[in-house]
Amino acid sequence: MKQTKPSRKEATHERIVEAAARAIRRSGFDGTGVADIMKDAGLTHGGFYAHFPSREAMLAEATMRAGADSAALLSRVVAGAPEQQALQALLEAYLSKTHVEKAEHGCPVAALASEVWRQTPDVRHAATHRIKEMIDLVARQSPHWGQPGAHEQALVTVATMVGALSLARAVDDPGLSDALCTAAIRHLTSKA
Repeated sequence: MKQTKPSRKEATHERIVEAAARAIRRSGFDGTGVADIMKDAGLTHGGFYAHFPSREAMLAEATMRAGADSAALLSRVVAGAPEQQALQALLEAYLSKTHVEKAEHGCPVAALASEVWRQTPDVRHAATHRIKEMIDLVARQSPHWGQPGAHEQALVTVATMVGALSLARAVDDPGLSDALCTAAIRHLTSKA
């Protein structure tokens, strides 16, 4: 099947969504303004409404994109690891020093979890979709996948991953940041 080249408007829309996906992870929902996003995308503020009916519609799409980017990265990590080591590889990538330091390109769940509940239903729906996707990815890596309790263990694993990453980013002590991630990895792998 032949792919067609995206139209100029589609390509511009993609640039805006990419800029917004980075911005929400970097600055949060309230710190993400239309003017700054348009500037980051190399566009003028006036063209925004040709692409989105509202700022909230853009935030919902940016949330989906940020989540898709994160899911794709974690899926590549899992695919590149031997089957018995996939969960360990996923945990190590998610709780890596690089991921702690690169919030703008990292997991939007850890970057935005405390803010999502204040957002519009569309943004919350986008976040919920991506959180469920993350839980499912983690659950499929469990040696107990398909057995009773495996889904609940995946819920705990994701909650621990997100919490550890959020705390590691919050503290100003690099040693404590590393210790939080290391302890979470050790704990979660010992339970697998």
